[in-house]
Amino acid sequence: MDERGTDAARRSVVIAPTGMVATSQPLAVQTGIAILRAGGTAVDAAIAVNAMLGLVEPMSCGIGGDLFAIVWEDRSKSLIGLNGSGRSPHSLSCETLADKGFRQIPLRGPLSWTIPGCVDGWFALHERFGGLPMTDILAPAIHYAKTGFPVTPVIARAWQEATKMLSEDPCAAETFLHCGKAPTCGAVFRNPDLADTLSLIAKNGKDAFYRGRIAREIVSFSNKAGGYLSAADFSGHFSSWVKPVSVSYHGYEVWELPPNTQGLAVLEMLQIIAGFDPERLERNSTDYLHLLIEAKKLAYADRARFYADPDYSDVPVKGLIEEGYAREQRTRINLEKAAAEVPAGDPCLNNGDTVYLTVVDGDRNAVSFIQSVYHGFGSGIVPGHLGFVLQNRGTLFSLDRDHPNRLEPHKRPFHTIIPGFVTQKGKPVFSFGVMGGDQQPQGQVQILLNIIDFHMDAQRAGDALRFRHAGSCSPTGYAMHDGGIVYLEPGIPAAVAAGLRKKGHCVEYRQDGYGGYQGIWMDPVTNMLYGGSEPRKDGCAIGY
Repeated sequence: MDERGTDAARRSVVIAPTGMVATSQPLAVQTGIAILRAGGTAVDAAIAVNAMLGLVEPMSCGIGGDLFAIVWEDRSKSLIGLNGSGRSPHSLSCETLADKGFRQIPLRGPLSWTIPGCVDGWFALHERFGGLPMTDILAPAIHYAKTGFPVTPVIARAWQEATKMLSEDPCAAETFLHCGKAPTCGAVFRNPDLADTLSLIAKNGKDAFYRGRIAREIVSFSNKAGGYLSAADFSGHFSSWVKPVSVSYHGYEVWELPPNTQGLAVLEMLQIIAGFDPERLERNSTDYLHLLIEAKKLAYADRARFYADPDYSDVPVKGLIEEGYAREQRTRINLEKAAAEVPAGDPCLNNGDTVYLTVVDGDRNAVSFIQSVYHGFGSGIVPGHLGFVLQNRGTLFSLDRDHPNRLEPHKRPFHTIIPGFVTQKGKPVFSFGVMGGDQQPQGQVQILLNIIDFHMDAQRAGDALRFRHAGSCSPTGYAMHDGGIVYLEPGIPAAVAAGLRKKGHCVEYRQDGYGGYQGIWMDPVTNMLYGGSEPRKDGCAIGY
């Protein structure tokens, strides 16, 4: 198969003049469009979409998790960031777990819990950018939680794969399994407990979650399950407004949120890659992929060394993405040989289940929005009869006392989920994201190069075949010592794989694991919207 074949579009780009929604499940997309048609803002629609996704795609997201968002406010012509991630319990520290014999935080279970930030994030966004009442915004998710919805194919597969894990927690089994089985494709699923929980939130606001009955039930459950969550942990939670950071890339400004997210890795990769003129290479050729992989190794080494909660660590944000540092990093890349050992520069991440959504409204406000419970069904535990799982983000803390991302009381862990945004000459042009844990920065870079350097539209950029490099540095360790593994999506020519192996890469073909992209391109000349949606997921883009 030639390179032109590997980039063939799998569906047409969606074009609309007024508003648009793109995400990974069709019913959620339709919900967002209905909110926009009812006069809601982009943020109103995003919250409604997220609430619906928490129902229809519960392995990936929900109110037991965290969120991050970048909002373009057309009135002020500015970008605003929201960090809606939660913190560790006040009573939990490295010493606490070390005394219990733990060398790392378990992937599942109550020790992986941090305070869910999603609901507070909803209300922070709504207070600043919303228009419709929250009762109207949450009504569609409440309705379908009561009456049921048909499970879509990709989501059904992920649900079925989690059956064994869900069956190990009685409340999770009662909530998400029927007679011990996950719903199949096309089966109608209901979640009346979640309907009740969302109804409480719609009626009583965020206090229902952080100070009222929901918080009390979670804390009571935590006490019985061996967790450390307290009433003070919930009542003391707050989201943070943050300033997005950017680099210039070939005439565009690419924006990400600062740590505790991994968005800086996107910007550092772009700065490194820009000096090699990637548009002069054949896309997905051996030399092209080698360059991206080596740049990724360098950025992820810095990610492992420096990214942490900025309230606890001095993260060198400017230094990591400045041009001078990028020049130094480029000298570390051997264009003919793969690096096997990559320490951090000087200035356990694998899979994550996440949802990404983006909305543009008729006033050209836009929101890039990402939300997750981390691994599939998060911690694997449903706290009683509330209808949702609690996230396992705490597993991303290090128990190394010298690590900047070490577990400390009331601290935000390193976070994988990153919304992206692009402007040009002060105008918004692209709201996008790529869900998928460790894949997110390398997936975003591939999408950006497809659009900016290879002039693909918003749909074709996501359809194009991707790579994923795994085995790089994690936020609980500093260096990579074996070069990792390069996974190629089937369809990338075998000659390319052979060329990469010749340069020293370990290469395997793999069908999945390349993330889930959504994006809306806002043409600054025609004002038309162009939507793209990940063909590897169930969703779509819809405009009006």
